Order: sequence, then structure tokens, then C-alpha cells
Amino acid sequence: MTLPLTGRRTAVVTIDLHRGHLDPDVATMPLPADAAARVTKANAEFLREVRRLGVPVVHVVTSYHSAEEIASNPWWAAVADSGASRANVLRHQLPGSPGLELMPEVYEEDHDIVVTGKKRYDCFAATDLDHVLRSRSLDTLLLTGVNTNSCVLATTVAANTRDYAAVVVEDCVDTMDRQVHEPALAVIRQAFGWVASARDVLEAL
Repeated sequence: MTLPLTGRRTAVVTIDLHRGHLDPDVATMPLPADAAARVTKANAEFLREVRRLGVPVVHVVTSYHSAEEIASNPWWAAVADSGASRANVLRHQLPGSPGLELMPEVYEEDHDIVVTGKKRYDCFAATDLDHVLRSRSLDTLLLTGVNTNSCVLATTVAANTRDYAAVVVEDCVDTMDRQVHEPALAVIRQAFGWVASARDVLEAL
């Protein structure tokens, strides 16, 4: 399927490329170290190329005011301190946490825009992401980041319902839940957007 990039205004939206997932020394909900290193490197290389092409880069970063704010989600409250992969959710991305910082490899201050305050899986919910995009007449999103089966999936669905063209950059996403990485991409391909390699995206740009 042809990528919808010709004649459109495209931006990269990265999702939670922060130390809270990707820096093994401080992460509160870490990817496996090898996966974290791989997805960080893939994003750094991809973002370097898209910046060279003049494509805007928007980073969306989860942050909370308190653990109570996190626990107001009933499912997160239920899995906290359990055997679930998100058992540490009530300690994730709290004020003062080093996890709030973007991985330095993926951020270029003079080019990138940072949207903070993401509270839920959907990057549009309770953030100014939609305003940032629409005020710049951007209509096509190249989505990267963590986790494939939660924040990436939810944001792709949300982008679709807002009539953005959503393209998930396959080698620039990953998840703590390895067993559902590919099924999440399959759901996106089937109903919500495009999935393509960084190489194919760069060729299309």
C-alpha cells in the first residue's frame, strides 16, 4: 500500500522516548535493555534524517502531578504492585523523576517541539498535541516510540478518528510486552493506518 506522503504536510510524533522506559539505570517501566538500546538507536537515526529533510518532530512525554492522578485510572490501580508488566505504574513519571527526560540521542533543541503532560495512552488526551499539529497545518503523522500495544496503538486510533493519516514506523516502535508487539501492528494495518519501515518512509519523503 502506497504511503500517504505525497502532497501532504507531515510530522514525526514520538511517543514516550524518555528515560522512564529506555534508560535501564533509572527506568520505572523499562523495556528489556537490548530492546531499549535498539529502539533508541533506530529513532535517533530516523530523526536525524527527517530533520535533514525539514520534517517537524514533536515529542510527547508522559508526566503526572501525583500517584493519585495515575491511580484514578481503574485498570492501572488494579494492576499496581501485581505481577503485571505495568505493576510499577504508580511510581512512573512522577515529579522530579529522571525518567521525565527524553533520551538525549533523540532530541534536538533547535528543531524539535516537546509536548509534556501526557496522562493516558492516547497522546491527544489532555495534551495540546492536536493544537500543535493543526496550527501548523500538519495532517500526516509518522508515529514512533513506546509501547506498541498501548500508547502507539491508542494514539494511532485517536489520530485516525481525527482524520490524520497515521503511519507507524515499524523499526522505531517497541514494547515491554513482546508477545503482543506484532499483533498490535497487525491491528493498526487492518483498521487504522499504515505500518512501514524507516527506510520506506524516508524513500517516500
